[in-house]
Amino acid sequence: MSASPVSAATPSRHTGSEADAHADFRSIIRYAQCWEDADILVDGLDIRPGNVCLSIASAGENSLSMLVQDPARVVAVDLNPAQLAALELRVAAYRALEYAELLELIGSRSSGRRAALYARCRGALSADARRFWDAKSPEIEHGIGTAGKFERYFEIFRRRVLPLVHRRAKVEQLLIPRGPDERLRWYRREWNTRTWRALFRIFFSPTVLGRLGRDPSFFRYVEGSVADHLLGRVHHALAVLDPSVNPYVVWILTGTHRDALPHALRPEHFEKIRANLDRLEWHCASIESVFDQGIVERIDRANLSDIFEYMSQENATALFAKLADHSSSGARLAYWNMMVPRHGSEYLPGRLRALPELSKRLFLADKTFFYRDFVVDEVIA
Repeated sequence: MSASPVSAATPSRHTGSEADAHADFRSIIRYAQCWEDADILVDGLDIRPGNVCLSIASAGENSLSMLVQDPARVVAVDLNPAQLAALELRVAAYRALEYAELLELIGSRSSGRRAALYARCRGALSADARRFWDAKSPEIEHGIGTAGKFERYFEIFRRRVLPLVHRRAKVEQLLIPRGPDERLRWYRREWNTRTWRALFRIFFSPTVLGRLGRDPSFFRYVEGSVADHLLGRVHHALAVLDPSVNPYVVWILTGTHRDALPHALRPEHFEKIRANLDRLEWHCASIESVFDQGIVERIDRANLSDIFEYMSQENATALFAKLADHSSSGARLAYWNMMVPRHGSEYLPGRLRALPELSKRLFLADKTFFYRDFVVDEVIA
């Protein structure tokens, strides 16, 4: 079933979600961008033409990236209407704008005409999405990719915290392409100072991160030091991987993407996404309720973001079981864990099969540095 961009957003009763019971998902855009690496997501899911896909909407980029693989249907769901408004505006932008204009609206490129670009997209929005974005003129002027709580958190880091440790010239040096050995030496010598580590641990503590970046309830099942975990992952992103081509690092450090674009915003994917937009639909619903409401009966692939991070093991197991009940044989479920290890194949060994070699290979290539692992499970017949 295809849905038009105007009628695709379906209000639904938020039932069955533990996360919804503990956090406010309805009033603000939490994430104006998808902070999960679509390159490893698309690789791990191995979407085939004709597949039916389920996807956590977030800001929309990763659901749009899934269209590149020619699925029959991508069903994006989110508890937060503001997140669906972010997705809906992106869909309208792919329809109404040219590629360079899309990058301007997002904030990937500088622009003095974002209000005019939004005006060209506005007619393709639903009434709810128009009301939402009509009240967000400052966010549009700055680029819609800056409009989330998480992005504002990084802006505070970039403008107020980072200059206490490293000058702008040092940031630019970090983003110079280097070979692996040279990159590691430079990071240890120039970047990974005692002051850097100390301020990082403060700013990325659960207290500050919960207050300014994510919701405090997101840490209710966390054990261990969030800041120490993130510091280790930053080492991987800045010293092991190449930060100069990492869109997430470049945005955090500079406030734009420059030439390091995420999957959905690369020029080679623009026309394919635009051509397949009618295969994407979005619904305001929990994953738990999407099957009960008949939104979708059976899926072949699922992008589950990091939703299990916010659930008890009991509730995570129940959701894995529901997903398995409504999946085809050989279906793939992909998801991230940050600080709370959740593995469907451990909870339901007779129904879900881990793909450890694939998962490990992709995790080592993951350009986002928040997560402890990336998991791809396969549904057993």
